[in-house]
Amino acid sequence: MIDLSSLLSAFMTRTICPGALSGLTRLSGGANMESWAFDWAGSGYVLRRAPSADYMAGRPYGHADEAALVIAAHGAGVKAPEVVGVLADSDGMGTGYVMRRVIAEVNPAKILADPPSSLLTDLGRELARIHAIPAGAIPDAIPLMDTAAALAELKARFLDYGGARPVIALAIKWCEAHLPPPADPVLVHGDYRMGNIMVDGDGLAVVLDWELAHRGDAHEDLAFGCMTVWRFGRIDHPAFGVGSLDDYFAAYEAAGGAKVDRDRFHFWLVYRTLWWALGCLQMGQAWRNGADPTVERVVVGRRTAEQELDLLLLLEAEAPADERDRALPSSSPAAPAPTGEPTNREMVQAVRDWLAEEIKPTAEGHGKFQVAVAMNALGIVMRDLDAGFRAEDQALSTALLSGAVTLAEPGLLAKLRRAALDKCAVDSPKYAALARARETWGAQE
Repeated sequence: MIDLSSLLSAFMTRTICPGALSGLTRLSGGANMESWAFDWAGSGYVLRRAPSADYMAGRPYGHADEAALVIAAHGAGVKAPEVVGVLADSDGMGTGYVMRRVIAEVNPAKILADPPSSLLTDLGRELARIHAIPAGAIPDAIPLMDTAAALAELKARFLDYGGARPVIALAIKWCEAHLPPPADPVLVHGDYRMGNIMVDGDGLAVVLDWELAHRGDAHEDLAFGCMTVWRFGRIDHPAFGVGSLDDYFAAYEAAGGAKVDRDRFHFWLVYRTLWWALGCLQMGQAWRNGADPTVERVVVGRRTAEQELDLLLLLEAEAPADERDRALPSSSPAAPAPTGEPTNREMVQAVRDWLAEEIKPTAEGHGKFQVAVAMNALGIVMRDLDAGFRAEDQALSTALLSGAVTLAEPGLLAKLRRAALDKCAVDSPKYAALARARETWGAQE
C-alpha cells in the first residue's frame, strides 16, 4: 500500500502552494475509478485516480487527455469541474488529476426526492453547451464513435460472453436493422445522467465523470440519462426521473441544441440499454479474471437482468398485437421446504445475518458500503438457489441473432417476458421497472 497522504501532500505543495493535508477520505461513488476528498491550505479538493495501469486497460485515452477535455469544457462555460493539477508518473499515485471540490448533493435519491424547479431546464441547457464546444477545443485523443463499428463490437463481446441471453440477442438484431445514418459529430459526454451531476439550491452545480466522452451523435447523450435504470425509481418521469421528454427536449433546443429526432432518440435509448446490459456482464468478467476483485464488481455483474427487462419493454411493440396480448406462462415451481442438514441457502442466510447484525453496525465509510454490497450479493445467491433456473438459452439466442426467429413467433414474447420477470426478481427484486412490468404484463408477484 502506498502512503497516499504523503504523496498527495508533495503533489499539492508543488502544484498549488505549501500547506497541510487534512480530511483525506475515500468517496463511496465511482464505479471504476477512486475518488478522494481532502482539504489543503483552507480549500477543498478531490483527487480522481486509477491506482494502477490495469484500471485503464482498453480505454481509448488516459487521464491526462481526460483532464484536458474537462479543462476545455470548463473554459467553454460548461459546469465542469475546475482541474488544478494532473498526476505524473513521478508522483507515485497512479494516473489521475485533482479538482476543486464542489459542495452540492450527488445522491440521486436525495436529489429526486425534491428536485429544484429548474433542474430539467438546467440539464437540457448544460447538454446543449457540451454539444456546442468547438471541435478545435476538443483534445485530439478524444475518439470519433462509428456507430456501426461500435454495435459490431458489442455483438462480438456478447458472443465472447457466451452469446446465450435471448433478449440481448434480440436487441442486437433490432439495432442492426434500425441503425441510423451518421450524424454531424459533437462532443458527447457519454455518461450524462443522475449520479454524475451535483445539485444545490440553485439547480445543477457541476457535471462529473468525463471518462467516456467521445465525438458522436448528440442523441446518444440525450437518451442516456433517460434510461430506466438512471431514473432511480421515478419511472413515471422519463427524463432523468425529473420530468417529461417534451420539456427536456424543449429546454435542450431552447439552449441552442439541434432539433431532437424522436426515432433517433429511441434508437439510442435501445442501444445504450444494450450497452449497459453488456457492461454489467463485463463487470462480472472483470471480477472473474482478477482485474477487479471487489464484491461490488461481481454484484453489478448480476444487474444485466434489469437491462434485459428494460430492453423487452422497449422492443415488444415489434411483436404482433395478438402476441402482446398473450397470457404469460407460469413460473417454475417453488423449491420445497428444507429438512435435515442445513442447505446451501440456509448457510448463506446465516452469513448474511451475521454481516447484518455484527459487522454492518460498526462499519464506517467505504467499508460500510462494501458490507451492504456483500449482503446484497448473498441475497442474490439465496434467491437464485430458490429459483433453480438459468437465463441462458443458446439455441434461442442464436436464432434471434440471425433473424431466423422474431417476436412474431407464437408464444415467444410471453416466454421472454416470463423469463425477464423471473430473472429480475432474483437479481434485482426492488428494481422499480419490475413492478411496472408485472402490472403491464398481468403477472402475479
